Amino acid sequence: MPELIETIKRARESAKKRNFSQSFEIVLSLREIDVKKKELNINEALFLPHPFTEPNTICVFASGDIALRARRSNVDKVIEPDELDKLATLKRETRKIAQNHTFFLAEAPLMPKMGKIFGSYLGPKGKMPSPFPPSAPIESIIARYRSATRLRTRNQLTISCKVGDEGMDDDKIAENSSLVISTVEKKLPLGSKNIKDIFVKLTMGPTLKLSMIEA
Repeated sequence: MPELIETIKRARESAKKRNFSQSFEIVLSLREIDVKKKELNINEALFLPHPFTEPNTICVFASGDIALRARRSNVDKVIEPDELDKLATLKRETRKIAQNHTFFLAEAPLMPKMGKIFGSYLGPKGKMPSPFPPSAPIESIIARYRSATRLRTRNQLTISCKVGDEGMDDDKIAENSSLVISTVEKKLPLGSKNIKDIFVKLTMGPTLKLSMIEA
């Protein structure tokens, strides 16, 4: 991991300071695979070992007690059935909600209705909600998604995802990055041989290549 930590440090030093907290991203360039095959169409949340200082924004579709518990967990937004019905005719507001939240969670019974109203906005972005049963521990689920990242191939030979932000230590960003690399390797037919290059960058900074690929 020393090479990864050094690349993260160089990415931090080479990026210009901005008036907002930039995210660290890792980019994996793939080779010799057909990303159009269903088994290689990766789109899932990966729970990282170290939380972000700028946590993900989360929207929860829920009702009754579970909606109340979600609010008590300080989730960014809770949409109950009545509001969901109203959003069916408010396309601009629905689109805004889809754009402004990183992850979506939905009580399983609400999935069909949510899909009809939000599906066209969330589906193309790979952001369809993760369903949970009414008896689920919503507080712990929300906490896990605060520091999750999304792995998605998007029918391209690259995977790019957030692994940290400027407020985090380099070693923690490196550990998050290592988990991303090892997870992707396990999903590829030839493992690390299907990874051509690995890059690290800040949101507005230069893209730096690791001089050696490591997991």
